[in-house]
Amino acid sequence: MSPIDRTGRLSPLGLILLAITSVGWGLNFPIMKHLLTEWPPLSSRGLCGIVGAVALALFALARRQTLSVPRPMWLRLLLVSMLTIGGWVAFMGLALLWLSASEAAVLGISIPVWVAFLARLILRERLSPLRAAALTVALAGIAVLIGGNGIEASVEKLPGIAFALTGAVCVALGTVLTKHFPLAMPPLSLAAWQIGLGCVPIAIVGLAVEQPQLAALSYVGWASLLYMTLIQFCLCYVCWFAALERLPAATASIGTLLVPVIGVLAAAAMLREPLGLREIAALAFTLGGVAVALRA
Repeated sequence: MSPIDRTGRLSPLGLILLAITSVGWGLNFPIMKHLLTEWPPLSSRGLCGIVGAVALALFALARRQTLSVPRPMWLRLLLVSMLTIGGWVAFMGLALLWLSASEAAVLGISIPVWVAFLARLILRERLSPLRAAALTVALAGIAVLIGGNGIEASVEKLPGIAFALTGAVCVALGTVLTKHFPLAMPPLSLAAWQIGLGCVPIAIVGLAVEQPQLAALSYVGWASLLYMTLIQFCLCYVCWFAALERLPAATASIGTLLVPVIGVLAAAAMLREPLGLREIAALAFTLGGVAVALRA
Protein backbone atom coordinates (compact mmCIF):
# COMPACT_ATOMS: atom_id res chain seq x y z
CA MET A 1 0.00 0.00 0.00
CA SER A 2 1.22 3.45 -0.81
CA PRO A 3 2.16 5.76 2.05
CA ILE A 4 0.52 9.09 2.76
CA ASP A 5 1.57 11.72 0.22
CA ARG A 6 4.06 13.97 2.00
CA THR A 7 3.49 16.83 -0.45
CA GLY A 8 0.09 17.52 1.09
CA ARG A 9 -1.93 16.20 -1.84
CA LEU A 10 -4.69 13.79 -0.91
CA SER A 11 -4.55 10.32 -2.41
CA PRO A 12 -7.43 9.83 -4.90
CA LEU A 13 -7.51 6.12 -4.07
CA GLY A 14 -7.63 6.96 -0.37
CA LEU A 15 -10.61 9.24 -0.94
CA ILE A 16 -12.39 6.53 -2.94
CA LEU A 17 -11.80 3.99 -0.17
CA LEU A 18 -13.06 6.50 2.40
CA ALA A 19 -16.19 7.12 0.32
CA ILE A 20 -16.87 3.38 0.05
CA THR A 21 -16.56 3.09 3.83
CA SER A 22 -18.86 6.01 4.56
CA VAL A 23 -21.52 4.92 2.07
CA GLY A 24 -21.39 1.32 3.27
CA TRP A 25 -21.77 2.25 6.94
CA GLY A 26 -24.44 4.84 6.16
CA LEU A 27 -26.60 2.43 4.17
CA ASN A 28 -26.47 -0.01 7.08
CA PHE A 29 -28.88 2.11 9.15
CA PRO A 30 -31.96 1.70 6.90
CA ILE A 31 -30.99 -1.88 6.05
CA MET A 32 -30.80 -2.80 9.74
CA LYS A 33 -34.08 -0.98 10.42
CA HIS A 34 -35.82 -3.05 7.74
CA LEU A 35 -34.27 -6.29 8.99
CA LEU A 36 -35.85 -5.69 12.40
CA THR A 37 -39.23 -6.34 10.78
CA GLU A 38 -38.08 -9.94 10.20
CA TRP A 39 -35.36 -10.74 12.73
CA PRO A 40 -34.55 -9.49 16.27
CA PRO A 41 -31.65 -7.05 16.81
CA LEU A 42 -29.21 -8.90 19.06
CA SER A 43 -29.24 -12.15 17.10
CA SER A 44 -28.93 -10.52 13.69
CA ARG A 45 -26.16 -8.10 14.61
CA GLY A 46 -24.28 -10.55 16.80
CA LEU A 47 -24.27 -13.42 14.30
CA CYS A 48 -23.36 -11.14 11.39
CA GLY A 49 -20.48 -9.78 13.44
CA ILE A 50 -19.11 -13.24 14.20
CA VAL A 51 -19.15 -14.29 10.55
CA GLY A 52 -17.65 -10.94 9.57
CA ALA A 53 -14.87 -11.33 12.16
CA VAL A 54 -13.95 -14.76 10.77
CA ALA A 55 -13.84 -13.34 7.23
CA LEU A 56 -11.66 -10.43 8.39
CA ALA A 57 -9.33 -12.85 10.18
CA LEU A 58 -8.90 -14.90 7.00
CA PHE A 59 -8.22 -11.73 5.03
CA ALA A 60 -5.65 -10.63 7.61
CA LEU A 61 -3.89 -13.99 7.33
CA ALA A 62 -3.90 -13.66 3.54
CA ARG A 63 -2.19 -10.29 4.01
CA ARG A 64 0.37 -12.03 6.28
CA GLN A 65 -0.80 -10.22 9.40
CA THR A 66 -0.44 -12.21 12.60
CA LEU A 67 -3.51 -12.99 14.68
CA SER A 68 -1.58 -13.74 17.86
CA VAL A 69 -2.42 -11.58 20.87
CA PRO A 70 0.29 -10.82 23.45
CA ARG A 71 -0.75 -12.29 26.81
CA PRO A 72 -0.61 -8.96 28.73
CA MET A 73 -2.98 -7.41 26.16
CA TRP A 74 -5.90 -9.84 26.49
CA LEU A 75 -7.75 -8.03 29.28
CA ARG A 76 -7.43 -4.66 27.55
CA LEU A 77 -8.50 -6.15 24.24
CA LEU A 78 -11.55 -7.80 25.79
CA LEU A 79 -12.60 -4.61 27.62
CA VAL A 80 -12.21 -2.36 24.58
CA SER A 81 -13.95 -4.90 22.32
CA MET A 82 -16.95 -5.16 24.62
CA LEU A 83 -17.26 -1.37 24.70
CA THR A 84 -16.53 -0.27 21.14
CA ILE A 85 -18.11 -3.21 19.33
CA GLY A 86 -20.34 -5.04 21.82
CA GLY A 87 -21.87 -1.89 23.26
CA TRP A 88 -22.46 -0.32 19.84
CA VAL A 89 -23.87 -3.49 18.24
CA ALA A 90 -26.23 -4.25 21.11
CA PHE A 91 -27.46 -0.80 22.10
CA MET A 92 -27.82 0.64 18.60
CA GLY A 93 -29.70 -2.48 17.50
CA LEU A 94 -32.10 -2.09 20.43
CA ALA A 95 -32.41 1.65 19.76
CA LEU A 96 -33.78 0.97 16.28
CA LEU A 97 -36.80 -0.73 17.85
CA TRP A 98 -37.98 2.75 18.91
CA LEU A 99 -36.15 5.13 16.56
CA SER A 100 -36.19 5.66 12.83
CA ALA A 101 -33.01 4.88 10.91
CA SER A 102 -32.33 8.58 10.35
CA GLU A 103 -32.69 9.39 14.05
CA ALA A 104 -30.29 6.59 14.96
CA ALA A 105 -27.78 7.82 12.37
CA VAL A 106 -27.79 11.36 13.78
CA LEU A 107 -27.44 10.17 17.38
CA GLY A 108 -24.64 7.82 16.35
CA ILE A 109 -22.48 10.65 15.01
CA SER A 110 -22.38 12.15 18.53
CA ILE A 111 -19.49 9.80 19.38
CA PRO A 112 -16.78 12.52 19.03
CA VAL A 113 -18.72 14.64 21.55
CA TRP A 114 -18.45 11.96 24.21
CA VAL A 115 -14.84 11.20 23.26
CA ALA A 116 -13.92 14.83 23.97
CA PHE A 117 -15.73 14.86 27.32
CA LEU A 118 -14.33 11.50 28.46
CA ALA A 119 -10.81 12.39 27.30
CA ARG A 120 -11.06 15.49 29.49
CA LEU A 121 -12.08 13.37 32.50
CA ILE A 122 -9.86 10.32 31.99
CA LEU A 123 -6.84 11.55 30.02
CA ARG A 124 -6.91 15.15 31.31
CA GLU A 125 -6.82 16.41 27.74
CA ARG A 126 -7.40 20.13 27.37
CA LEU A 127 -10.86 21.15 26.13
CA SER A 128 -10.35 24.42 24.28
CA PRO A 129 -13.12 27.05 24.26
CA LEU A 130 -13.62 26.56 20.49
CA ARG A 131 -13.97 22.79 20.84
CA ALA A 132 -16.30 23.20 23.83
CA ALA A 133 -18.49 25.59 21.83
CA ALA A 134 -18.51 23.22 18.86
CA LEU A 135 -19.53 20.30 21.03
CA THR A 136 -22.31 22.40 22.54
CA VAL A 137 -23.62 23.05 19.02
CA ALA A 138 -23.52 19.31 18.33
CA LEU A 139 -25.51 18.63 21.49
CA ALA A 140 -28.01 21.28 20.36
CA GLY A 141 -28.53 19.23 17.22
CA ILE A 142 -29.31 16.17 19.33
CA ALA A 143 -31.74 18.28 21.37
CA VAL A 144 -33.51 19.37 18.16
CA LEU A 145 -33.82 15.74 17.11
CA ILE A 146 -35.17 14.64 20.48
CA GLY A 147 -37.62 17.47 21.08
CA GLY A 148 -38.60 18.44 17.56
CA ASN A 149 -41.81 16.39 17.52
CA GLY A 150 -43.06 17.48 20.93
CA ILE A 151 -42.72 16.12 24.45
CA GLU A 152 -45.21 13.27 24.00
CA ALA A 153 -43.45 11.87 20.94
CA SER A 154 -40.08 12.25 22.64
CA VAL A 155 -41.22 10.30 25.71
CA GLU A 156 -42.38 7.44 23.50
CA LYS A 157 -38.93 7.31 21.90
CA LEU A 158 -37.02 7.78 25.16
CA PRO A 159 -35.86 4.12 25.41
CA GLY A 160 -34.45 4.29 21.88
CA ILE A 161 -32.72 7.60 22.55
CA ALA A 162 -31.20 6.21 25.75
CA PHE A 163 -29.98 3.06 23.97
CA ALA A 164 -28.49 5.02 21.05
CA LEU A 165 -26.65 7.47 23.31
CA THR A 166 -25.46 4.62 25.54
CA GLY A 167 -24.03 2.89 22.47
CA ALA A 168 -22.27 6.09 21.42
CA VAL A 169 -20.83 6.58 24.92
CA CYS A 170 -19.59 2.96 24.94
CA VAL A 171 -17.70 3.55 21.69
CA ALA A 172 -16.30 6.82 23.04
CA LEU A 173 -15.13 5.20 26.27
CA GLY A 174 -13.50 2.37 24.34
CA THR A 175 -11.77 4.92 22.10
CA VAL A 176 -10.40 6.87 25.08
CA LEU A 177 -9.22 3.68 26.80
CA THR A 178 -7.46 2.64 23.59
CA LYS A 179 -5.56 5.94 23.70
CA HIS A 180 -4.64 5.28 27.32
CA PHE A 181 -3.80 1.58 26.82
CA PRO A 182 -2.68 1.21 23.17
CA LEU A 183 -3.35 -2.13 21.46
CA ALA A 184 -0.21 -2.90 19.46
CA MET A 185 -1.55 -5.22 16.76
CA PRO A 186 -1.89 -5.11 12.97
CA PRO A 187 -5.09 -3.19 12.10
CA LEU A 188 -7.03 -5.94 10.32
CA SER A 189 -6.13 -8.52 12.96
CA LEU A 190 -7.16 -6.11 15.70
CA ALA A 191 -10.48 -5.42 13.95
CA ALA A 192 -11.16 -9.15 13.57
CA TRP A 193 -10.52 -9.80 17.27
CA GLN A 194 -12.52 -6.79 18.42
CA ILE A 195 -15.54 -7.61 16.27
CA GLY A 196 -15.42 -11.27 17.26
CA LEU A 197 -14.98 -10.67 20.99
CA GLY A 198 -17.59 -7.93 20.98
CA CYS A 199 -20.22 -9.87 19.03
CA VAL A 200 -19.96 -13.38 20.53
CA PRO A 201 -21.70 -12.50 23.83
CA ILE A 202 -24.33 -10.43 21.97
CA ALA A 203 -25.11 -13.38 19.71
CA ILE A 204 -25.30 -15.79 22.66
CA VAL A 205 -27.74 -13.55 24.55
CA GLY A 206 -29.75 -12.99 21.37
CA LEU A 207 -30.08 -16.69 20.56
CA ALA A 208 -31.07 -17.48 24.15
CA VAL A 209 -33.58 -14.67 24.63
CA GLU A 210 -34.88 -13.83 21.18
CA GLN A 211 -34.88 -17.35 19.67
CA PRO A 212 -34.83 -16.18 16.03
CA GLN A 213 -36.30 -18.40 13.30
CA LEU A 214 -34.59 -18.71 9.92
CA ALA A 215 -37.97 -19.37 8.33
CA ALA A 216 -38.99 -15.82 9.20
CA LEU A 217 -36.43 -14.37 6.80
CA SER A 218 -37.54 -13.33 3.32
CA TYR A 219 -35.20 -12.93 0.37
CA VAL A 220 -34.77 -9.30 1.36
CA GLY A 221 -34.02 -10.36 4.92
CA TRP A 222 -31.30 -12.75 3.76
CA ALA A 223 -29.88 -10.02 1.52
CA SER A 224 -29.84 -7.66 4.51
CA LEU A 225 -27.94 -10.21 6.61
CA LEU A 226 -25.42 -10.69 3.81
CA TYR A 227 -25.00 -6.93 3.51
CA MET A 228 -24.39 -6.50 7.23
CA THR A 229 -21.87 -9.34 7.19
CA LEU A 230 -19.94 -8.81 3.97
CA ILE A 231 -20.24 -5.04 3.51
CA GLN A 232 -20.60 -3.52 6.98
CA PHE A 233 -18.21 -5.80 8.88
CA CYS A 234 -15.83 -6.86 6.06
CA LEU A 235 -15.56 -4.54 3.07
CA CYS A 236 -16.02 -1.31 5.05
CA TYR A 237 -13.36 -2.20 7.63
CA VAL A 238 -10.89 -3.26 4.94
CA CYS A 239 -11.50 0.00 3.05
CA TRP A 240 -11.32 2.02 6.26
CA PHE A 241 -7.87 0.77 7.25
CA ALA A 242 -6.67 1.05 3.65
CA ALA A 243 -7.88 4.68 3.61
CA LEU A 244 -6.07 5.40 6.87
CA GLU A 245 -2.82 4.27 5.27
CA ARG A 246 -3.29 6.78 2.43
CA LEU A 247 -4.93 9.78 4.12
CA PRO A 248 -4.18 11.92 7.18
CA ALA A 249 -6.16 10.81 10.22
CA ALA A 250 -7.94 14.18 10.43
CA THR A 251 -9.14 13.88 6.83
CA ALA A 252 -10.40 10.36 7.44
CA SER A 253 -12.24 11.46 10.59
CA ILE A 254 -13.96 14.32 8.79
CA GLY A 255 -14.84 11.97 5.94
CA THR A 256 -16.78 9.67 8.25
CA LEU A 257 -19.22 12.53 8.83
CA LEU A 258 -20.74 11.40 5.55
CA VAL A 259 -22.08 8.32 7.36
CA PRO A 260 -25.10 10.02 9.00
CA VAL A 261 -25.78 12.03 5.84
CA ILE A 262 -25.94 8.82 3.81
CA GLY A 263 -28.00 7.19 6.57
CA VAL A 264 -30.60 9.97 6.64
CA LEU A 265 -30.89 10.25 2.85
CA ALA A 266 -30.99 6.47 2.38
CA ALA A 267 -33.66 6.09 5.06
CA ALA A 268 -35.81 8.66 3.28
CA ALA A 269 -35.34 6.93 -0.07
CA MET A 270 -35.52 3.28 1.02
CA LEU A 271 -37.93 3.40 3.96
CA ARG A 272 -39.89 6.55 3.11
CA GLU A 273 -38.89 8.09 6.43
CA PRO A 274 -39.64 11.82 6.79
CA LEU A 275 -36.93 14.24 5.70
CA GLY A 276 -38.20 17.54 7.00
CA LEU A 277 -36.89 20.62 8.75
CA ARG A 278 -36.37 18.79 12.06
CA GLU A 279 -34.16 16.09 10.52
CA ILE A 280 -32.19 18.54 8.39
CA ALA A 281 -31.65 20.98 11.28
CA ALA A 282 -30.57 18.23 13.67
CA LEU A 283 -28.17 16.81 11.07
CA ALA A 284 -26.72 20.25 10.27
CA PHE A 285 -26.19 21.21 13.92
CA THR A 286 -24.66 17.88 14.87
CA LEU A 287 -22.42 17.56 11.80
CA GLY A 288 -21.30 21.18 12.01
CA GLY A 289 -20.41 20.97 15.67
CA VAL A 290 -18.57 17.68 15.34
CA ALA A 291 -16.68 18.85 12.21
CA VAL A 292 -15.43 21.99 13.99
CA ALA A 293 -14.53 19.97 17.09
CA LEU A 294 -12.46 17.52 15.01
CA ARG A 295 -10.55 20.37 13.39
CA ALA A 296 -10.13 22.48 16.55
